[in-house]
Amino acid sequence: MVSNDLQEIAKNECVDEITDSVVYKRLASLERNPKSRDVFIRFSQMEQTHYEFWRRYLDGVKIKPSRWKVYLVVFVRFIFGAAFALKYLEGKEAETIRKYEKIDPQIPQEDKESFNQMLLDEKEHERIFAEEVQGGYVKYISFVVLGLADALVEIAGIHAGSLGIYKSTELTGLAGIVAGAAASLAMASAAYAQAKQGFQGSPGMAAAYTGGSYFVSAVILASPYFVTKQMLIAISTSLVLGVGIIAFTTWYNSVISGSRFLKDFGELAGIMLGATVVLYIFGTIIRTFLGITV
Repeated sequence: MVSNDLQEIAKNECVDEITDSVVYKRLASLERNPKSRDVFIRFSQMEQTHYEFWRRYLDGVKIKPSRWKVYLVVFVRFIFGAAFALKYLEGKEAETIRKYEKIDPQIPQEDKESFNQMLLDEKEHERIFAEEVQGGYVKYISFVVLGLADALVEIAGIHAGSLGIYKSTELTGLAGIVAGAAASLAMASAAYAQAKQGFQGSPGMAAAYTGGSYFVSAVILASPYFVTKQMLIAISTSLVLGVGIIAFTTWYNSVISGSRFLKDFGELAGIMLGATVVLYIFGTIIRTFLGITV
């Protein structure tokens, strides 16, 4: 006799498993890379098997997938790529594993073997992602984050220091772009040298991702200074854009690498804002000491 608790658990798990099966099948149909397509098909079949396991406790009740989740993941795939979509889904596997381990005592003894195999399947997903799917641009995420992080701190600081000296938004924006162009080349060179030391990827691509992300960030942060002559509005808008870039970048990286979003976001945002305040004060002191009137 199946308990009411187990039936409720089975119903919820059926929805999750059949939804994931449909999602993986849809991702496979959109994938051009044969290796990634095979992984998605494998995952879809695996989740279908899990669905069949839980359905045995529901006396033939038919469960439909969550359509909104299917559409959401497909949308995420189009915006951020297949590897990100898969990692987004697999980010919930740890929670699923803990949930399965918690309900293990409620599983009938005759189903223990199938249940344990299901647990092994869930744990296997992460390994398969790391070995067979993760590749392409994903391996360069650390270089993108490096370029963005350095640019946000350095360019925001340059803007603040320049405002303290010049009191001119146009000169401040120009100073940021010029410094960004020079620094992006320096960062690209450093990334190239770093990538040649055992990195499993192209040093040229690593340099391009690092330098490109640095320069793009510099241009974005500088743009408000050419739109308005109001110093407070310009620097506030630039900082808001900087915080937005940090939030998106750390969130993306947290999904891909499993890092802690709040910790990384707080550290980067705090460093950027702190550098802005310190360098603005420093620039003001220089302006006052040298008597600059520009």
